[in-house]
Amino acid sequence: MINQKKVLIVVSSAFILGLVWWVVRVVPLENKHKFIPRVMLGERVDFNRDIRPIINNKCIACHGGVKRSGGFSLLFEEEALEVNESGERAIVPGNVKKSELIQRITHRDPEYRMPLEEEPLTDEEVALFSRWINQGAQWEDHWAYKAPENPEVPTSDEKWANNEIDHFIKAKLEEKQLSPNPISDKQSLLRRLSLDITGLPPSLEEMQAFLNDSSDNAYEKAVDSLLASPAYGERWAAMWMDLARYADSKGYEADRPREIWKYRDWLINAFNKNIPYDQFVMDQLAGDLKPDAADQDFIATAFHRNTMNNDEGGTDNEEFRVAAVLDRVNATWTVLQGTTMECVQCHSHPYDPIRHEDYYRSMAFFNQSADADVPSESPVLITYKEEDDLEKLAQIKNWANEHGDDGRKGKYYTQLLRLGVPKLYAHYFYQMDKGLPIQGTATFKVDEKVYAFTKGLSFEGENRLVFKARTNGNEGKLSFRLDSINGTEIGVWKVKARFKKEFNEEENKEVTYYLNEVITLPIKPIKGKHDLYLVWEGKDEVVQTSTFEWLMLHHALPGEDKENYPEIEQAMYALFNSEKEKETTPVMVDLPINHQRISRVFEKGSWMVPGEEVKVGVPEIWNPFDKYDENRMGLAKWMFSEENPLTARVMVNRIWEQFFGRGIVSSLEDFGSQGFSPTHPELLDWLAIKFREDLKWDMKKLMKEIVMSATYRQSSHYTQEAKELDPLNEWLARGPRLRLNAEQVRDQSLAVSGLLSKKKLGKSVMPEQPEGIWQVVYSGTKWETSKGDDKYRRALYTFWRRTSPYPSIISFDAPSREFCLPKRIATNTPLQALVTLNDPVYLDAAIALGRRVLENGSADVAGQLSLIYSLAMLRGISEEKLEDLKEVYHQTEVYFENSPEEICKLTGEEDKKLAVFTVVANVVMNLDEFLMKS
Repeated sequence: MINQKKVLIVVSSAFILGLVWWVVRVVPLENKHKFIPRVMLGERVDFNRDIRPIINNKCIACHGGVKRSGGFSLLFEEEALEVNESGERAIVPGNVKKSELIQRITHRDPEYRMPLEEEPLTDEEVALFSRWINQGAQWEDHWAYKAPENPEVPTSDEKWANNEIDHFIKAKLEEKQLSPNPISDKQSLLRRLSLDITGLPPSLEEMQAFLNDSSDNAYEKAVDSLLASPAYGERWAAMWMDLARYADSKGYEADRPREIWKYRDWLINAFNKNIPYDQFVMDQLAGDLKPDAADQDFIATAFHRNTMNNDEGGTDNEEFRVAAVLDRVNATWTVLQGTTMECVQCHSHPYDPIRHEDYYRSMAFFNQSADADVPSESPVLITYKEEDDLEKLAQIKNWANEHGDDGRKGKYYTQLLRLGVPKLYAHYFYQMDKGLPIQGTATFKVDEKVYAFTKGLSFEGENRLVFKARTNGNEGKLSFRLDSINGTEIGVWKVKARFKKEFNEEENKEVTYYLNEVITLPIKPIKGKHDLYLVWEGKDEVVQTSTFEWLMLHHALPGEDKENYPEIEQAMYALFNSEKEKETTPVMVDLPINHQRISRVFEKGSWMVPGEEVKVGVPEIWNPFDKYDENRMGLAKWMFSEENPLTARVMVNRIWEQFFGRGIVSSLEDFGSQGFSPTHPELLDWLAIKFREDLKWDMKKLMKEIVMSATYRQSSHYTQEAKELDPLNEWLARGPRLRLNAEQVRDQSLAVSGLLSKKKLGKSVMPEQPEGIWQVVYSGTKWETSKGDDKYRRALYTFWRRTSPYPSIISFDAPSREFCLPKRIATNTPLQALVTLNDPVYLDAAIALGRRVLENGSADVAGQLSLIYSLAMLRGISEEKLEDLKEVYHQTEVYFENSPEEICKLTGEEDKKLAVFTVVANVVMNLDEFLMKS
């Protein structure tokens, strides 16, 4: 009886298991995984780890954001589960048999098997897809699109670890069977630290003080001192300038100069003042939208006025205005979110769940900026420099504050004068010439045969019209009319030319030059949208042309019935036309509500094929936008929401890369599914949360946290075994050993030679560069070498012309800055050696270092050679290296004895000793250890 029961139990169990197997494998039911024990479904398949890489590498090129072959897309979960053009569903969760995807990837006929005309998926990949579908085809967001969670700090060697960073690193090293290096020697450590934090080597005095300090917190005191140095702001501003695509020229063919150096000053001061990162970003994205925006808030927004401006004749201003707006979209997402949004301009993202429309929702944030690719680069923030102009501005402001209503106080009129928004530029007008409407370019004209008009201008009761124009006569009047050339006249300009006469030596006669003038006219206050026509009226036989650059509507100064009103009105007119010294900085300013543009999707990315209207917004994959203002300030605040998964991660990763040469996510610009996975994901999330919550976005504290770690302080020496196990130092078993960047190579040479200027901030300078580098086509601009110590200022102050950047800097991998560059790629080329051996700046530095050694007073050659090495490397010289330098010294001495004429050619002086030590200094400053951070 007992045996029968056992048999019955065994048979029943076998039957049940067989039935379950049959249901799992054969029965065509959806969502079977919900009713079957998990153990029957096999080892869990992770979508991000196992499935997404197969999709991205082998499927999504035909079934993603760019193409949807067969109506099937794997970009979004809902699209992947839809019925495709075949009438079948490619993926049926819980049922392999009904999933067409499995049938197609296992089909024996190459005409039907996917991927088409490619190698078939491996058995392992097919098995992964099958198990994943059987387990319910669970979709997961990419790791970077999920908000970071605070991980548990691993426990590890307490003796080695200095802070939590070290525990994460040590745990990974143990996993990879690696051991950390010992702490670096003090000389190397301080030099590394100083170059990383300030971009400059420490002075001999700083090095000596550090070596003599035996206290437990000697290193921490050095860290704090360097973070407090004014040089800190310069070093980190130089890094950010690549992201901001800072340049002193406009780009494109003409590439005329641009005055935007005040933005660089703002950056340096922002880093030195340690503005929290959230405020640092908000000021740059939307400082102008603050309720009481000050000058520095406007200047901060020049971050997005570093876009290129095309001054070439005949170009379409709207085309290049749109190009600038698109660049702002791309730079914003690349720099602040580590997202390749530029991939979405023409279609949905090829790999990440970002829809085509999302790009233009992002564009809508920036599409209301008042700039319009005009030569003046308006809007610019004008800073008056002359006392007379400043007095007039103060008079106008005080008058308006006293007599104006709430909406027309001093702020309205000072911004009108200093920003001039909203201007209607020439390309918004059409000139009707011989029956054809011709769009204006840099200007438009009106004469006895040609009238001009603009469509749909919004009037809000303004009673003043101001415009910039020039005319070549004093006859007749120019009438401003509504809706037609015969419409209601709202204003009249009695034409009067402004001119000057000069004697032209080539033509041997006096020549008259007609000048631009800003004119302000009273007009009838009206409201609503109207077309505005400009018509010249006068005698038929008169030939006279008026040329316009822009027009602007505004409200007249208040207090018209007051005694001193004419004086104040004249002061305003004088400021509009002031030619006295002033500084201008391109800034972001939004158009008023009644002038704002409609944003649309561009079909296939072409601005000439506008599609559906869109409102501001962000991709649905991230935190919702519904509780923020629909402008740039709202976007900035959205980025710093606690729900945002990327902002903190991207910035801590960028700062980490600056110290270690490689980010925790190596692809700084791409945190998406095609970017590199983080080497230490838990550490990245821990740093991101600490930066946001504990450090309150304090960048200096974050940097201190990193450099105080034992991980950072390791020696950079490595064994052959470590090189084989970790050639790229991904797991950080050794300290960083990297070539200095372009600016640091130059600045270090000037610093150790004693030539480096201590001057901070201000306009860009022009150090020596070879003749003929600037081939300026459209202007008389020349490279004029700066005088005195200006030519020895830090590299970030060097004038940056996009079409021909400073040669020695681009030789060391600096970009042209036509577009945002998230990360420089370090190269090693013979050209770099030729630069440091021959460039005038490096020769000047070698001469100065040689002279510095000779003026030291020692007559002992070995002592002098040791000193020249110590000044450069901030450490003593080994016997082997000293012997090498002695050989260089003697060979050079013999050369100059045989060729005395070369002495003056090298140094400009008949001093053989100086020439010899110049060559020695040049050799030392070309050593690998001098050009490296180790």
